[in-house]
Order: sequence, then C-alpha cells, then structure tokens
Amino acid sequence: MPPFTGRALYMKEFTAELTISRILHAGYVFECGGCRIAFDTIFENPFSRNCHAFPDVRFDLDAIRRQRFDAVFISHFHDDHCSLESLDLLERATPIYLYCQFEALFDMLRQLGFTNVHALALDRAVEVGPFTVIPREAMDIDVDSMFQVRAAGMNVLNVVDSWIDDGTLAKLVAQGPWDMVLWPFQTMRELEVLAPSRHAAAPPGLPEEWIAQLQALAPRYVVPSSCQFVHEPWSWYNRAFFPISYARFGQEVGAALPEAQVVRLNPSVSMRLDAAGLHPAPPLDWVIPVGEQDVDYPYAGNAAPPPTGEIARHFAPLGAREQARVDEYCRQGLVAKYGDTDAGSAYFDQPRIWRLSVFDHAGQAGHYHYRLDGDSAVLVDGAAGPLGWSTEIPAAKLYAALALGESLTSMYMRINDGRFEPDAERELQEADVVDDPLIRCLFGDTFGAYQAAQLRRLLARPY
Repeated sequence: MPPFTGRALYMKEFTAELTISRILHAGYVFECGGCRIAFDTIFENPFSRNCHAFPDVRFDLDAIRRQRFDAVFISHFHDDHCSLESLDLLERATPIYLYCQFEALFDMLRQLGFTNVHALALDRAVEVGPFTVIPREAMDIDVDSMFQVRAAGMNVLNVVDSWIDDGTLAKLVAQGPWDMVLWPFQTMRELEVLAPSRHAAAPPGLPEEWIAQLQALAPRYVVPSSCQFVHEPWSWYNRAFFPISYARFGQEVGAALPEAQVVRLNPSVSMRLDAAGLHPAPPLDWVIPVGEQDVDYPYAGNAAPPPTGEIARHFAPLGAREQARVDEYCRQGLVAKYGDTDAGSAYFDQPRIWRLSVFDHAGQAGHYHYRLDGDSAVLVDGAAGPLGWSTEIPAAKLYAALALGESLTSMYMRINDGRFEPDAERELQEADVVDDPLIRCLFGDTFGAYQAAQLRRLLARPY
C-alpha cells in the first residue's frame, strides 16, 4: 500500500465525520458514516482481576448488549486487552479481528460462539465500511500490534501498548501526516515491584525516545492512552507502579511538540475529529463516570512496600480444597514442572537453595525449600545449605494463578527481598527477576490461562 502522502489522495467520497470515543484503558469506539468499530473492548471494572478504572466508571451491561459494532479489533492477547467476559456481551455475529500468534485463542473465541473470527496480518489492510484499519508492527512482534486507522480523510495511529523501533518509526513517518496519535503514556514498573529492594526508583519523566518519536510523527493531537487503572485501594502499587502523571505527560509533550495539542480522553468522552480541529461529541451513554474524573497518578518511588504477610491479610481465606491444591502444587506439581522450564541466565546453572514462602489470610507463612540443580527440584530441609533465591506470595494469589489463570502483575509476588551470601549476591547481578522458579513454573510455557479460565466459567453457566 502506498504511503499516505497527501490527504486528498485518500479522501473518501463522502462527507461523513470521524468520532472517537474512549471506553477504558486501550479501548476505543470509532464511528464514521453510521459505521462503528471498536478496539480492545474491556467492559469490566475491575478488569484483569485487580485493575480498577482510574478515573472510576461503571458499565451499563444491558446497554452494551444492545450495541452493534461492525467490527472489533484486538491488538494482542493480554487479558487487559482481550477479555472473554467482556466479549461475551457482544452479538456473536460481530466480526472479530485479532492479532495473535496462537491459534488457541481463536479457538476460544469460536467456542464462545463467535462465527466471524479473523487473524490480523501486519501491514494488511482491513476495510470496514468507510474505515481502513492497518495493523502495524510493534517492537515485540510475537505479542503486540498497533493500528493505523483512516476514515473521513483523517489518519489516526493507535499505538496501544507498543514500543516502536527505528525501522517501524521510519515506516510510520512515511504514512503521515498524522492527525492524531493515541500514545501509551505509562511505562508501568511491572517487574520492578516484584523485587523493590533491588531496584531504584524510576524517574518520573518520559523516556527520551518517546519524545523523539512523537516529534518525528508530528501529529496534530496526542492522546495519553493505554493506562487508566490503579490497583486495590490499599495497594502500595498505586504509589510505585505508575511513574508518569497526566500532568507530566502534558508538560513534556507540549514543550516538545508546540504545534500539537495534548488531549485527555477520560472514559465515555467522545470527540469529533476533522480537518478544522477537534470538537466535543455526545459521550458513550453505556460508560458511566463515577466521581471525579480528572484524577492523576501519584508516584513515590518504591514507597516502602509492606511485608507480603501484611498484603496477604487483605485476601479471603482459602477453603480446605483450595488450600490442599496449593499445598499439592508446592510439594509435587512444582517439583514435576520445574524440569520443563529454562532459566534465561546462567545463575541457575549451578545448584541453588530456593525458599518459597506462601502466606495465608492471617499473614502466616508456610515455607518450602528446594534444591535446584539443572532440571531437578527436590524438597529439602531448610538447613540444607545457604539460600540462593527467595520467593514470597499470598496463598490466595497462588491459588488464583493455578485455578483462575491470574496473571503475574496482580499476584503481589516478592522476589529476593533480602541479602544472600556474598558469592550469591555477586552472581545475582547477572540474573533476571523472571528467572524466578515460581514464575517459570506458572507462566513459562502457558498461553491464555486467563482466557481459558474465563471460557470454562462462561461455558458452565446454566441457561
């Protein structure tokens, strides 16, 4: 497809207007000429188990069931972008276009009843009424995609969660001029909060490459996108997870792109985009704002994280069967699974003693010690040798990962929260937090566990 070198070249032969409405996080509705398409449709609060809308909203689920979309586009398989419980609200004839390397997720959508499911291919345009939607390459090509959307003579880039490499940036610049860019404005310290004692506080500013990339794209409008959630009200993550505020984003982008306008779109807010500018439009009436909407992210570095035992007390106690499943996994399932996992660094090339601490609802820990040697994990006595790795987790969260497909970012896992012997400390400098044995056993070769658990619940409903 030739580059979008001039607006007249690709102007549709109608006078329809383009309206862009925010759902939540990376979710949007685009409307033009009576045609409506949606992106990364999440109609849940909280979503992904413990992502609470920020600003707060509620959804009119009955009204959503009455919505009709000419197509839904999903950028990638992460559960904050592809949720079967949200998609379950939609008419089953709705065309679903999904970027994903795993056939299993397409099969789940079909099992849920969707009859018009398509795999997206990079740089291959999808035409839906007046819309041309083109998936573009993200830095992590095995996971993410982003979307170029053309309609009514407008050219919009929805970057979703993606980071952009130099090669892709050059291609995107050639597709300009850009009317609007929906930019993922939070870096989110997903791994740093797992080992806070071993990470410095992140600077609160934007990465330098983001500013340079936005300057190269030179859009008329920039929307801080793809982050509108916080965790539970008591969570220390709310002070440590999100280093960039809306105010800081607007300040830095505004200074770097004086010809552009930074526009915040809160959930439900709609704007009409045309050659003359950006104009208010009626909001989505099925996304209902709750309370103050122009809230912002506070950041306090690592913010003195509470002990895992204290965090565990916020969760309900496990039942006897649930607790038995956790204990069986720690004693048998994990031991059997460990041999199927591979570490990403050389730290585990030599034998290590690993302590897994599982905290109940009263904040009391049960400790499991393992000798890790090659592809072998053996339960041992706590005095079997000097500690070389430690992992802490609430029992409720370990059960949720096993039974409900809960993802890593909501599990409040704590890794290596202490100091080991000098040799181990020195060698740990080369290890990655995702080398953690529990992370590897739970997630190393698992795809779509969250959606699979959703599907089981949905298919088990009585009708």
